[in-house]
Amino acid sequence: MKTAEEIVSTYENMLYRVALSHTGIREDAEDMVQETFLKWLQARPEFESDEHEKAWLLRVLMNLCTNLVHKKGNRGQAELLDIYPAQEQEELYLIEEVMRLPPLYRDAIYLFYYENYSTAEIARIMNQKESTVRSYLHRGRLKLRRWLENEEI
Repeated sequence: MKTAEEIVSTYENMLYRVALSHTGIREDAEDMVQETFLKWLQARPEFESDEHEKAWLLRVLMNLCTNLVHKKGNRGQAELLDIYPAQEQEELYLIEEVMRLPPLYRDAIYLFYYENYSTAEIARIMNQKESTVRSYLHRGRLKLRRWLENEEI
């Protein structure tokens, strides 16, 4: 079983990126990451693999972020340079467009393209059917395509 220090050092940066992309506010993202680690400490779950561990932490984090966003109402505007400091201008523009998507589409697209999860893994994290995740990805891509095509006109 991993120590708390190992869990934090392994997942802190990834969880922060996901939380910031979800909440849009640095302080809220930090709070959600801390709350996620506290839930891990309270539960001390044992996992079959590192991927199961990562998926559990992500699910807890995303649930906490979703609850916070519902409670507060609006999402803040994320400082994308905080999330992706080394990205090119064009990539930052695309990330900004992804952040405009409805939360379910945004989460699916983010986990698939930026965290490299499979649709099956995303389904477990989001507590959805895999076919639903594929639908979110499809609809999210369509929205992005429409927005990007309208920008070029």
